[in-house]
Amino acid sequence: QTSEEILHHLQNIVDFGKHVMKQFFGENYVHHGEIIQLPLDFVRQLCLKIQPERPESRCDKDMDTLSGYAMCLPNLTRLQTYRFVEHRPILCIEIKPKCGFIPFSSHVSQEIKHKVCRYCMHQHLKVANGKWKRPSKYCPLDLFSGNKQRMHFALKSLLQEAQNNLKIFKNGELIYGCKDDQDCVSDWNELARHLKPFFFPSNGLVSGPHCTRTIVKELIHVITMTLLSSTDACRAGDMKTVPISQGRSYCEASAFSKELLRNGKHKLESSGLPRGCLLYKTLQAQMLDMLDIEGLYPLYSRVEQYLEEFPEERSTLQIDGPYNEAFYEKLLDLSTEDDGTVAFALTKVQQYRIAMTAKDCSIMIALSPCLQDECSEQRPVVLTSKSRFTFSVSVLDLDLKPYESIPHQYKLDGKIVNYYLKNVQAKDDPVMSNLFKDNEDCTLVLHKV
Repeated sequence: QTSEEILHHLQNIVDFGKHVMKQFFGENYVHHGEIIQLPLDFVRQLCLKIQPERPESRCDKDMDTLSGYAMCLPNLTRLQTYRFVEHRPILCIEIKPKCGFIPFSSHVSQEIKHKVCRYCMHQHLKVANGKWKRPSKYCPLDLFSGNKQRMHFALKSLLQEAQNNLKIFKNGELIYGCKDDQDCVSDWNELARHLKPFFFPSNGLVSGPHCTRTIVKELIHVITMTLLSSTDACRAGDMKTVPISQGRSYCEASAFSKELLRNGKHKLESSGLPRGCLLYKTLQAQMLDMLDIEGLYPLYSRVEQYLEEFPEERSTLQIDGPYNEAFYEKLLDLSTEDDGTVAFALTKVQQYRIAMTAKDCSIMIALSPCLQDECSEQRPVVLTSKSRFTFSVSVLDLDLKPYESIPHQYKLDGKIVNYYLKNVQAKDDPVMSNLFKDNEDCTLVLHKV
């Protein structure tokens, strides 16, 4: 790419954060950054310096050392709202919550998609492909339920099997979570050692399994309370999309759901999320995927066919930006009645791209110990049994998902569902299991009637 193309690409990222995602999440949660110019020699030295620290899976992606343009973004492992505690130790939890609802679209062809969430199905395919050694018990629907018992279970599951969905930083340094696609060892005792000064600064709780469990429980409590809090007074995220109550509120594959269903409880508590909290706003943005990829793909094909005939219309349709207020206004059309036009198809495609961005974003929770006399109504504070923290919550990874990735998403959806039906659900169903057994000799026995 030329320097001008890279500048245009970076400007699109900044504009998308500023004019679109801030409207969904609110002013305090989104940090869109700014474009700066750097001396090329500095960039080259920086590239050499950081290369040994990069995860192996990222080393095939080259850093831009030719254009001189870069994005300047805040360090979200630090508190974003209050500088008065910068000299204090800072704890930061990064969570990639993934998709928090089950498809409710009538376009869904496989009934299993109405019962089991995408994340839980995808886990089995990832394990089969060698990405992870075992499936996680985490289910996004438990985290997004607003029910504290379910949220605690979800967060505990993330701590047990972090994969790339949870990381913990102390003063900006990664202390917990996978550094790469590998077998993550969950050392809760080591984590508790790092966390003890935050949660139990001066008591006699020193070591042992009870101490570790207590500290982890305090951590889960703090994360839950910050996720349910609202630190943004504006109502930018209160866009009326699909009611959250629509569709199933739990996933049949969730370990939490399975346990309750085994005990005869067929109605899971879903307390609902406070409208101002970041999880609620994230879920609303995710639910712009109203048609599911199966209903969306034919509309994508309609847009593609139109672009083949009229390639000069690509910029008019704003497929590659500019991501301005006019682009955002078009996203507010929530009708699902297809009138056969390219305009309808394009709106649904753009809404799907926003939803995919929200499904893949990360939430950063930065915490710092706060003395009682420093706490005021202006500063959000969360309490534990022995400590109090001031905190900030931010959203990371809000680059718009590429238009060109839609065919890949369509194919991947089919792979995930087919693998789950054949290798997981079939094993739970003895009749189906026999149908799917490969390379097995069968004997047909006929009896006289």
